[in-house]
Amino acid sequence: MDVAPGAKRKRNLELFLLLFAIVVCVFADINAELGLNGKLPSGFLMQVLGLSAIAVVAHLVVRRWAPYADPLILPIAVLLTGLGLVVIHRLDDSYAKVYRSTPAAPNQVMWTGIAVVIFAALVILIKHHRQLSRYTYLLMAGSLIALVAPAFFGGDVYGARRWIRLGPLSFQPGEFTKLAIIVFFASYLMANRDALALVGRKFMGVALPRGRNMGPILVVWAVSLVVLVFESDLGTSLIFFGAFIIMLYVATERTGWVALGAVMAIGGAVAAGTLVTHVTYRVNNWLDPMAYYGNPSPTGSSPQLAESLFSLAHGGLLGTGLGRGESWLIGFAGRSDWILATIGEELGTAGIMVILVLYAVMAQRGLRTAVRLTDPFGKLLAAGLAAALVLQVFVVAGGVVGLIPQTGKALPFLAQGGSSTVANWLMVALLIKLSDASGRAELEPKPDPAETLTISAEEIARARAEMEESG
Repeated sequence: MDVAPGAKRKRNLELFLLLFAIVVCVFADINAELGLNGKLPSGFLMQVLGLSAIAVVAHLVVRRWAPYADPLILPIAVLLTGLGLVVIHRLDDSYAKVYRSTPAAPNQVMWTGIAVVIFAALVILIKHHRQLSRYTYLLMAGSLIALVAPAFFGGDVYGARRWIRLGPLSFQPGEFTKLAIIVFFASYLMANRDALALVGRKFMGVALPRGRNMGPILVVWAVSLVVLVFESDLGTSLIFFGAFIIMLYVATERTGWVALGAVMAIGGAVAAGTLVTHVTYRVNNWLDPMAYYGNPSPTGSSPQLAESLFSLAHGGLLGTGLGRGESWLIGFAGRSDWILATIGEELGTAGIMVILVLYAVMAQRGLRTAVRLTDPFGKLLAAGLAAALVLQVFVVAGGVVGLIPQTGKALPFLAQGGSSTVANWLMVALLIKLSDASGRAELEPKPDPAETLTISAEEIARARAEMEESG
């Protein structure tokens, strides 16, 4: 398939950045192994080749089926995934020595391989992102059912009912419904943005939307509260409602929707913090992280935030070095969003800032794609995916550092979890296809208008001259 020279340069840049990402992950793993055991394990080379194979397969798929895609999205995903595997493996080593627990890294490697296969299938099968708009209502119906299903027959883990258990298998439907609902939001807002953009009354200088157009936001708000109250899942409800408000603003450019959404979000959060026991406990732990060490400790108190703050303080600016920290004292840091505390201790504040910048760059590439796309559906879909990524990173990182109450969501790409890993790579596939469409419109040569006419330009000019002579 012939592509423009600019597309080839993009793919070559992507390959170079992928190799750089692999090198960074390899050196990080070497550092961790030497810090823990003083030597490299016998299967180290196979680990390096496995990560390299995953990255190369993903690159070859993009090079063939999305040659105009943004060259930064895939390398960032590979780098974050690789660093996550390194830290999970590093924690496994400590857990095996202290708690004699089963390692999680092999399972995470398996899910990473499955995620990349699904990523490749999506990139190959979806010829253009507008195909997704044909299934929006089907996706929405399935998503709402899956989103509320854990409230009725899900598994309760650490106080939240966000898992569905089928025998020995379990998964978090919220990770997948997040993507499907964003597709629905993009389609719905594309079709109704003119009505939603109409202004009603003004309050304190803010143009509020008309009352008759408030139905959609009330429905989404209600569903968010159902998830929050019956599943005690603060993180999913925040991301679900927040992404809708941001996409609504992108579609209408009306600050009134943002103001109304903020009021409704604050009201729902206050009500949940007061009425939902699990959320109340998390708010109390946030307000007083050291309460757990009191005698007696309050009901529902937890040491996790305090231990996370201890880890971050121990790491300081540059960290203790991979494999030399003690964040394994957070009993399940390697199995949850608290993995960021390990990064903060062993790579320091500088390491956390690098991770956050990587997330910010990926979100920026999504927003850049949204700006460059010409169709409204693609614009809203790219903006929604970028917004969901930013919101998820914010609620996780904010909870780990004590900025907001902890929500229990998985840190994208880094934290252990099969559902999260697959969903994040699906998001990458969508961003790849969206950026491919925007890059194709930018780099492919535009056809000559004269060549696209059924009648040639010379024939039109000759006919016009004949008409002038006859007139």
